[in-house]
Amino acid sequence: MPVTPHMEKHFTAGETVRDVVIGMSDGLTVPFALAAGLTGAVSQTHVIVTAGLAEIAAGSIAMGLGGYLAARGDAEHYYSELAREEEEILTLPDTEAEEVREIFTTYGLTDQECETVVASLRQRPKDWVRFMMRFELGLEEPDPKRAWRSALTIAGAYVLGGFIPLSAYIFMPTAHAALLVSVAVTLLALTVFGGVKGRFTGVPVARSAIQTMVVGGLAAAAAFAIARMIS
Repeated sequence: MPVTPHMEKHFTAGETVRDVVIGMSDGLTVPFALAAGLTGAVSQTHVIVTAGLAEIAAGSIAMGLGGYLAARGDAEHYYSELAREEEEILTLPDTEAEEVREIFTTYGLTDQECETVVASLRQRPKDWVRFMMRFELGLEEPDPKRAWRSALTIAGAYVLGGFIPLSAYIFMPTAHAALLVSVAVTLLALTVFGGVKGRFTGVPVARSAIQTMVVGGLAAAAAFAIARMIS
């Protein structure tokens, strides 16, 4: 009787989703707050659009640079710990072997089973190092292209998010009317974005949509209030 192969479905793009969430969330709230804050002082929408475009450009560059530096920092930390672990395996093999035993003991392995694993790892130093990096330090080898990919993803998501609340000011001549449309469009975008995020991360779509809309709406409202007080 043929056996149907077991296909595991795991989501493996967590870092990309995190970058999109970071960029899109800020892109939806910061340009909205700027445009809303200027609405009380400026009646002509083209002035608000110009300021909004300048903010989107500056914000996307700043956010993208932040993502790049964060990813580079993670990579530098990994390789620094890797060099340290390689040195410890050469200079303190017995100490490292005891750490392996402690790790497997937490999984319920007996002393004899631990000794078998330790003896095997001693014969394969490179695998030993990778094992210690993953199970002792909880570190995974970073993708060498991760920094640039993170920067471009965050910046692109910020630009996309920023144009959503600003679109009403682009197509409408009256600032106050554009503000009402911008609020509605931004809340709708937050809800849709939350639902899509939930779909990819395995969280119930409705719950993710509502949470994102509420949290993003509160953040946008707070930013709007501050911008209006300043203006």
